[in-house]
Amino acid sequence: MSVYTTVTEAELTEWLGDYSLGQLLSLQGIASGIENTNYFVTTSNGRFVLTLFEKLNADELPFYLNLMAHLARHGIPCPAPMANRHNQFLGVLKDKPACIVSRLDGKSTTAPTRTHCAAMGAMLGQMHIAGMSFSQIMPNPRGGAWRSTTAPQVLPFVNAEQAALLKSEIALHAQQNSPTLPQGLIHADLFRDNVLLIEDRIGGLIDFYFACTDALLYDVAITVNDWCMNADGSLDAGRAQTFLRAYHAVRPLEDSEHHAWPLMLRLAALRFWLSRLFDLYLPRDGELIHAHDPGHFERILRNHIAAEQTVWL
Repeated sequence: MSVYTTVTEAELTEWLGDYSLGQLLSLQGIASGIENTNYFVTTSNGRFVLTLFEKLNADELPFYLNLMAHLARHGIPCPAPMANRHNQFLGVLKDKPACIVSRLDGKSTTAPTRTHCAAMGAMLGQMHIAGMSFSQIMPNPRGGAWRSTTAPQVLPFVNAEQAALLKSEIALHAQQNSPTLPQGLIHADLFRDNVLLIEDRIGGLIDFYFACTDALLYDVAITVNDWCMNADGSLDAGRAQTFLRAYHAVRPLEDSEHHAWPLMLRLAALRFWLSRLFDLYLPRDGELIHAHDPGHFERILRNHIAAEQTVWL
């Protein structure tokens, strides 16, 4: 979440005239993240989050908004899109596709405990099961084709050793056959800052705009790579086992997923190392932009490669 497009209170007041959300009381830009423009909005009827989409177009967005509405109806604590007077989730603000969703309670953590990891593992399993009844499909926009086209753009900015690692990992994963693993709707970005905690329980899952159809295990690996890591980028065995056992209790993992797990951890680390390199060296102009350190996921990837064995159940 970031602010690329400035919205004034007067502009938002006019836009909200198409909704039944009450009178605008406050508007505050959200400075974290890198994909869309986001604001906290408070009205006389409640608290909301306004998003202006900087990359996704209006044809792509119904998938994400319908998915959030579906998951919310199935008991997953995620933002519920608000419909306008024409019963549409999507509008236009400052010539950008825009939506407004419910704002959830809770706050993110930078130091998840085993209890948090257990709650997150169970919630991810519940989300995956709820997604099975969602009929729309969205191929992963940051899959193999994206890796192959993005890597050459960042290679001029890395040293020879890093370039060799990028090339070898991309070639390795291009040979894998993840479609044989259980597939479904994945969040694809469930980092700690996209999860709101209320004490030891999950209060909300947010920022679904990387959601897509892919291997469910890939979503597990992405989440474990953030929730179960030590500061040096090594896997915390206790938290990882706790997370996986809680997930497995909700959606039992298959033997094929067990065998794919070590490489899936590497693939998840590669995806975010590559995207962070791109965002750092080839950024868009914007206000309040918050770029993340690509070195963090390079260290995670190298640690996964060096590990003699990978933590499992």
